[in-house]
Amino acid sequence: MSVLSPQSGPDLKNRSSSRFADPMFRWLVTIAGTTVLIVLALMVVRTVQEAWPILQHEGFFGFLFGTEWQAGYSRNEITGTYGAWPFIYGTIVTAVVGIIIALPLALAVALYLTQLAPSRLRNPLSYTVEMLAAVPSIIFGMWGFFWLMPNVLRPYVLEPLERAFGWFFLFEGPVYGTSYLSAGIILAIMILPIMTAIFREVFAVNSIDQQYAAYGLGATRFEVMRKVILPSSFSGIVGGTMLGLGRALGETVAVLFLVGGAQTLSTSLAQPGNTMAAHIANTFQDASPETVKGLMAIGVALFIVTMTINVLARLLVWRLGRMTGDSAV
Repeated sequence: MSVLSPQSGPDLKNRSSSRFADPMFRWLVTIAGTTVLIVLALMVVRTVQEAWPILQHEGFFGFLFGTEWQAGYSRNEITGTYGAWPFIYGTIVTAVVGIIIALPLALAVALYLTQLAPSRLRNPLSYTVEMLAAVPSIIFGMWGFFWLMPNVLRPYVLEPLERAFGWFFLFEGPVYGTSYLSAGIILAIMILPIMTAIFREVFAVNSIDQQYAAYGLGATRFEVMRKVILPSSFSGIVGGTMLGLGRALGETVAVLFLVGGAQTLSTSLAQPGNTMAAHIANTFQDASPETVKGLMAIGVALFIVTMTINVLARLLVWRLGRMTGDSAV
């Protein structure tokens, strides 16, 4: 056991400057921490202030659940009709489709990387999956619109689903290519890396003693993964899923390419629609002053939806952590 000599350790002698160092450091970190809250509060206040004429004209719930969007062109008064429900609906539907597709894929990839992959392949595969997170969203959008949709999604996914299940309201035609389902699939590809990274870390810290105990009782590797690793990692899986959902709700450019931009409300996943972020990005540049207020109101709605999802996720993870004794997750 090595012992540090008095000369080798840090110099902790009381200096006159140390009397000021601790208070200064405390003030610096306090300012850094409160700056986040101040910036968030300024964003909320300013956005609500800009959107207030629209919310006052339509009413808060009338704006959220209204189905008609007819933008006006006045500078001094509200002349149009503003209902955000088609965009809220499209945002939720595309995000849920993305989560439904990405969740089993992320679980499978994370289990393979932590439990089954040979050591020489584990790191290269992990880096490859993580590299997907560094690809700009506009690249995903262009790749999805110009190659994935015409060559894969329309001939091998959308049209077969419409022919086989066109009688069901979720897959009614006609098929145009751009649709809720196409946008949801590209979202699934985009959120796959972050979900996989979280699941991989959760599985990596899973109790090895429980796994050895299961093996000792005669369990197979598949049974260990299904009955030990997945159940004990449930709160972490829920947390990673909610983070992926939050990313999917706010994604803009890639969805703008593939969702279709229709201001209609359709129950069919094969039909084009629109999302809140995509509608703001698509119309903001040419919007009149009145329409800008409407788009700011959509921003308020997007903020409310995102915050609601995050708060519910925190409550769900906290509750599951208390039930499983994993309060640190």
